Amino acid sequence: MKLYYHPLSGHAHRAHLFLSLAGLPHELKPVDLAAGEQKTAEFLKLNAFGEVPVLEDGGIIIPDSNAILVYAARKVGPSHWLPENAVTEAEVQRWLSVAAGKIAYGCCAARLVTVFGASFDTAEVIRRAHDTLKVIEQALKDRTWIAGTQEPTIADVALYSYIARAPEGNVDLSGYDAIAVWLHRVENLKGFVPLQKTVAGLETGCGQ
Repeated sequence: MKLYYHPLSGHAHRAHLFLSLAGLPHELKPVDLAAGEQKTAEFLKLNAFGEVPVLEDGGIIIPDSNAILVYAARKVGPSHWLPENAVTEAEVQRWLSVAAGKIAYGCCAARLVTVFGASFDTAEVIRRAHDTLKVIEQALKDRTWIAGTQEPTIADVALYSYIARAPEGNVDLSGYDAIAVWLHRVENLKGFVPLQKTVAGLETGCGQ
């Protein structure tokens, strides 16, 4: 397997993290986003949207981080990562949708402002981030893992990256005690790999 990624991309990280947690051998192929490599004709053959990550597995091409999680989980075979029980699988899908939507337009967008210079309304995206984090905090108060399972699923992987690095986007995680415990659980899983840190937002010690 080859994973086309960027070390500062949370979307790419969630794919990298799961491949590592699942013990699936893979090669990392860095994509130079600053130089526009993701918009070249060669890369657009892999993903017409010109985005990372993309997984190449033999002749199979899987763009999109959550699609990669599902594909890789099925490659592993029946496991706790993507349960086949209809109710649990639906719960996992619910949180994948949160990762693709509310996390992307909250925690992720706030970090894009400070790390990549994106021009979002800072106050708005930080507010969205906290609205989502409050729901996740409440869910995790009586759950070990976000889908209500006894072991982690790809839903935990999908949510982890941008929540863990939310302070880089000036999103304060203090007060989210259940989330803090959950982040620690993820970080203690065998095969865990961290998302590269940046000195931005609250991580500079001064915020914005």
